Amino acid sequence: MILTSENYYSQEANREYLSVSQYKDFCGTIGRPACEEQALAKLDGRWEMGKTTALMVGSYVDAHFEGTLDLFKAQNPEIFTKSGTLKAEYRKAEEIINRAERDDLFMRFMSGHKQVIFEAEMFGTKWKAKLDSYIPGICIVDLKCMKSLREAHYTKDFGMMDFVRYWGYDIQAAVYQEIVRICTGEKLPFYIAALSKEAEPDMEIIQVPQVWMDERLVEVESNTPKIIMLKNGEIRPIRCDVCDYCKHTKVLTAPIWPDELLGEV
Repeated sequence: MILTSENYYSQEANREYLSVSQYKDFCGTIGRPACEEQALAKLDGRWEMGKTTALMVGSYVDAHFEGTLDLFKAQNPEIFTKSGTLKAEYRKAEEIINRAERDDLFMRFMSGHKQVIFEAEMFGTKWKAKLDSYIPGICIVDLKCMKSLREAHYTKDFGMMDFVRYWGYDIQAAVYQEIVRICTGEKLPFYIAALSKEAEPDMEIIQVPQVWMDERLVEVESNTPKIIMLKNGEIRPIRCDVCDYCKHTKVLTAPIWPDELLGEV
């Protein structure tokens, strides 16, 4: 199939191509456990992730910078009043946008070609990527709207960690950089244009270290063959037993001990 902005997120495209979001569904990140069964349920159209206020605020900001705000409004009428203004709980999105647009450096990084679609054969399968701001020959930029940019996330194995690695945005950086390199021959630096949803929105332009991307790309190469087998139905998926999908489909078979409630700690 030929990828377009209209079919990029379609079930057909997700079946034919692997993407970063799909990869993270199958393999997880430091901050979110993987659930192979949920990943396949999403691919098959049997499960959809719920919309939260925080998610919709971020999606509104994304749509503004993409230039697709009219479409977003049409698809999400529930977040607007009858007069067409944002409901109170979503007005933070406009504050975040206004703050970002007052900063010259932030807007320069967001001034590239918007929502450019790349596709490439990589690690035995077809991958797709949609870039928030692509500046040919200069850099790749991805927009992120976070609860906080400076919150430290605790991990058992690595101690306190920044949001970039915790949520796997270094994985995204690695894959996007490699896809663009395959397509153009240019290995470009990757930046995150980050905004926060705090009372006073914070913002930064964050460069992802090349060593992080190199390490994550090795992991992606190692994990991709299993994902291909899962998508092809060659092996059975593993349940995480903690995500909403697993809670929704859980079938009790026997009592458990109290220490089983905590899982691995």
